[in-house]
Amino acid sequence: MRSVFRQTSYHTIDPKGRIIMPTRFRDVIRNGGGDGLMITRMDRALFAYTFDEWSKKESRILALAETSEAMRRFRRIFIGGAAECNCDRQGRILIPPTLRQYAGLEKEIAIVGSISHFEIWAMEKYEAEAIKLEEDMQREDVGNEIAKLAL
Repeated sequence: MRSVFRQTSYHTIDPKGRIIMPTRFRDVIRNGGGDGLMITRMDRALFAYTFDEWSKKESRILALAETSEAMRRFRRIFIGGAAECNCDRQGRILIPPTLRQYAGLEKEIAIVGSISHFEIWAMEKYEAEAIKLEEDMQREDVGNEIAKLAL
């Protein structure tokens, strides 16, 4: 069975922009093609992928037709905005300033496992996202879609 990212952790980002990786994520990162991550921007948060998983994403994106203006824009921002971030001996990663600024990472953060990747959110944005989900679940179309999962 392949390793995956699960669970949510609450951390802080230090003044230099470093985040301590949850211990349970460190083996997944090492087993994913190296001792680092590819981090990109999406939904006002950061998405972090192991090198192996990132390679799969790049291949899928490259396979898409480039004739769509929206897909070219997506590729430009998703791939062009990505940064390679290596883990140091203390299990920390340094988030580049441009990505920290995009996601609004200042102090309190949430690291959210999402199976093939994990997301890094500013705490207040993550809390707002959770409230929005609760509101969305009250809508019939969203409730029906979630019900299909048979949770």
